Amino acid sequence: MNPTKKITTCLWFDGRAEEAAEFYTSLFPDSRITGVERYTEAGPGEPGSAALVTFELGGQRFSALNGGPEFTFSEAVSLSVDCADQREVDELWARLTEGGEESQCGWLKDRYGLSWQIVPRELVELVTDPDPDVAARATRAMLGMKKIDVRALREVAGR
Repeated sequence: MNPTKKITTCLWFDGRAEEAAEFYTSLFPDSRITGVERYTEAGPGEPGSAALVTFELGGQRFSALNGGPEFTFSEAVSLSVDCADQREVDELWARLTEGGEESQCGWLKDRYGLSWQIVPRELVELVTDPDPDVAARATRAMLGMKKIDVRALREVAGR
């Protein structure tokens, strides 16, 4: 562990921590698995199976714990991804909803039940536009979307 980074987000899985970490690290540049601790004969998991997987997404540290079925993800916590453009939104949306489900306003749940916000930068610019009419039109349009469509937002905002 890097002692200069004090806080690591820990994600709780029911047996799929290593699979999830491999999937997540395949999505983002500057991402990698940094370690896998495996259960031993002492348990509580199956000997040899992953107990804790440490990984980085875009340089941000995470750990994935195979803790069992007691806890599951909810929308109360999500990972928000700043996307440069529609192409990046489209690519991440397609990969993350594969086996998962779309929600609204740029939110989705992946195949592991983890919630993500896939946010194009231009969305933030439009909904915070200094012109309150532009901001309101963009916000109303965004509220009716699942995956964010930047072109549609621009049209509604008059840009």
